[in-house]
Amino acid sequence: ARMEAEQALQRRDQRRRRGRRLPGALDEDEDDEDDLRPRRRARREAFGLRTDGDEATEDFDDEIPVRLEDVRGPLADAIAQEPVHRELKRRFKAFLMHYKQRKDTSDAASGENGTPMQEGDGLPVYVSKIADMCKANRQSLEVSYTDLSTAAPAIALWLSDCPVPMLALMHEVAKDVTLHLFPEYSSVKESVFVRIVEFPLVDALRDIRQSHLHQLVRTTGVVTRRTGVFPQLQEVCFTCEKCGFVMGPFHQSTNEEVRPGACPNCQSKGPFALNVEGTVYRNYQKITLQESPGKVPAGRLPRTKEIILLHDLIDCARPGEEIDVTGVYEYSFDAGLHAKQGFPVFHTLLEANSVTKKGDAYAAFALSDDDRTQINTLSRDPRIGKRIIKSIAPSIYGHENIKTGIALSLFGGQEKHVKGGGKHRVRGDINMLLLGDPGMAKSQFLKYIEQTSERSVYTTGKGASAVGLTAAVHRDPVTREWTLEGGALVLADRGTCLIDEFDKMNDQDRVSIHEAMEQQSISISKAGIVTSLQARCAVIAAANPIGGRYDASKSFSENVELSDPILSRFDVLCVVRDVVDQENDARLADFVVDSHAKNHPEAAGITEEEEEARQANADPDLIEQGLLCKYISYAKQHCRPRLQAGDLDKLARVYAELRRESLATPGGIPIAVRHLESLIRMSEAHARMHLRATVIDEDIDVAIRVLLEGFVQSQRLSAQKQLRRRLRRFIAKSSDHSQLLQHLLKSLFRDQVRLEAMKAVGRERGSTEQ
Repeated sequence: ARMEAEQALQRRDQRRRRGRRLPGALDEDEDDEDDLRPRRRARREAFGLRTDGDEATEDFDDEIPVRLEDVRGPLADAIAQEPVHRELKRRFKAFLMHYKQRKDTSDAASGENGTPMQEGDGLPVYVSKIADMCKANRQSLEVSYTDLSTAAPAIALWLSDCPVPMLALMHEVAKDVTLHLFPEYSSVKESVFVRIVEFPLVDALRDIRQSHLHQLVRTTGVVTRRTGVFPQLQEVCFTCEKCGFVMGPFHQSTNEEVRPGACPNCQSKGPFALNVEGTVYRNYQKITLQESPGKVPAGRLPRTKEIILLHDLIDCARPGEEIDVTGVYEYSFDAGLHAKQGFPVFHTLLEANSVTKKGDAYAAFALSDDDRTQINTLSRDPRIGKRIIKSIAPSIYGHENIKTGIALSLFGGQEKHVKGGGKHRVRGDINMLLLGDPGMAKSQFLKYIEQTSERSVYTTGKGASAVGLTAAVHRDPVTREWTLEGGALVLADRGTCLIDEFDKMNDQDRVSIHEAMEQQSISISKAGIVTSLQARCAVIAAANPIGGRYDASKSFSENVELSDPILSRFDVLCVVRDVVDQENDARLADFVVDSHAKNHPEAAGITEEEEEARQANADPDLIEQGLLCKYISYAKQHCRPRLQAGDLDKLARVYAELRRESLATPGGIPIAVRHLESLIRMSEAHARMHLRATVIDEDIDVAIRVLLEGFVQSQRLSAQKQLRRRLRRFIAKSSDHSQLLQHLLKSLFRDQVRLEAMKAVGRERGSTEQ
């Protein structure tokens, strides 16, 4: 009876409240729960949230979502509010658990509030990424800003404007979702970090201004300096030395140091000692980012910016690498600048959230299944070697010997570690020297290699010193200790170092690269630092002869001011001469004129007929440059060719013959044991071009021909014909039917011209006799 009376009183109070039109939120009658649930379900559907009450969202079932689009005022203040904070976590958790990539974004339908309709089949994208992250024991989850703006545009907007609190929130949600899927992962990694990639706005370093402070910024550049890894305070605890009370933990920010003012137990103002047991550290590293050389405006100096790397981002980039950084643009007070300028000046920096290397686009681990299928299809082409050589610098006419040497250098041989020899290793990189007359596109070849090679450093003879090529010693701005800064050869480690105007270098500077070209290391003994730096790179140099033009009547040593020790370290030597040939000059002129017409800025306005005719005349053997870069990267990563026992005798015979001819005809390049190793390296590189596991006779023949061509071209013109005749059995190459037919037609044409000339002379004599 009492319960019935209480229910009757509740119904009476409810009717009175409805009569006064009180808000429904104050109505506590349980009978209206069924009326609220359909409205709550409709609002959840409007926000694109699941309504089936699964485990991913059951923690928030009792809360009504807040409409983030209707929030007014500063977003930083709104995030601190509990309902908004809870709604942001709810939406991002639903995004991670249920977002699926659409196959065609243009044709996909959208929900009522612009929420994309996701595909029902397949595993959610970020659930799969979390599984891959846990499989590799990593703690960084890459989230695409494009996906975020498509599925949850409100979160993407708030992330761009308030990145610091939003990233902390996203880190927390990512950890919760990871532990929901893998409950024991907390014993492997304590934290999970969200890394934002594919941010659409890219700003140059010189364009970052005051308006970018505390905003999410994306920029690119080249790493020029990297400090060591230091422990930085993340959460700090203090112990009062008077009463022993432990205070904290206090969260330590990057900009300023946090210290307690007074002890809450004894009210004393110190002294306070750092509590080591309760303090948590994090990894801290600072790198210097400089504008890419190709993006600096004319007449300006490249600008730099300091980048802060934390947690697992340390050592993600080395000096010399071009990277793409997304992070938060922050400032810190600099006492030194304040004292120098006389007014408050703040030091700006970029706290990195994600770092991506530019070279990773063509790296072997970044290749898709379609790329691997294309690469394997290309490798089965029997003419793939000739196609690759033809695709090297297609805008430059001719110079097949130079393109062959560049292709061999880009692929490289197989390095070997001598067993039983300690740390002794035999280099696999192929060094190359281009020597010849001006105007023969030597510098253009180097620029092409700079764009094609995965990692390259370009420098000139007069602009490079011995310190700039090897390593320099300077004081670190953070620790004030003497540290090493790598030069061009060190920055090009596992890549290519390009040196133009090689003959303009000083002799002292040129001697400094002797060790780097053969042992591929740089020994340093300066300012108390005794160490050895790695310089495992291929050196491709271009030089001009004495007086500007190559004199074929003189020996090679008389044409160039390079010593024998430096010449013997080059595997490929190409002598380029500007020879007058009427037929070849006419074809060269046609090629240059046609190239200028194709690449004109207004060439886009051509008609469809002209475009079809141009495509019909295009060479089908040319390989697209992007695919060629992927092919080179894949071959260097997966192909390790080796010599067979039957090939060693042939190499030994060629080496002995070359040694004998070099002594009989002095004045050319000296033949040493290094050239035998060069033959092996070039044979392995040619086999790698075909993705072969073993070296065959064709690979050895190509290597012998390249080496002998350089040896013969370095001789006097009078001795070249005799050498070619004696070495004819090694230089002879297999030609296809088109080249043989072209040679026969040229011979017939010349014979016909001579016959017509003789007939004309005979007719003139007959007329004079009459």
